Amino acid sequence: MRTPSRWLFGLLFILAGLNHFRNPGFYINIMPPYLPWHRELVAISGVAEIALGALLLFRRWSVLAGWGLITLLVAIFPANVHMAMHPELYPSISPAALLWRLPVQGLLIAWAYWYTRQPRSTGGRVAV
Repeated sequence: MRTPSRWLFGLLFILAGLNHFRNPGFYINIMPPYLPWHRELVAISGVAEIALGALLLFRRWSVLAGWGLITLLVAIFPANVHMAMHPELYPSISPAALLWRLPVQGLLIAWAYWYTRQPRSTGGRVAV
């Protein structure tokens, strides 16, 4: 279960990172106004998502990728808070969905944390 999950999570981040370059306006629009260099930060976060998602595809790098994804998810959390606090700026997204994103971010962090732990050896049995 761990390998397919790792691949799914990695591919989701690669696709999300690529979307930063396909649709940068969306990400620039959700940047909190107190942050500088919106376009540059969107590009940096997109590259980070692609790179960390790709690293996660390789078991050898999964611990590093897991910690990197946790760091990234914490770093982008202010954008989710900004959106939830200002739903009038995002009329195409329901206020409930904007609030829902906040605990989902915690679930994504927990999912990434799973990859920071090396599987236990079980004496030939498969670890669950």
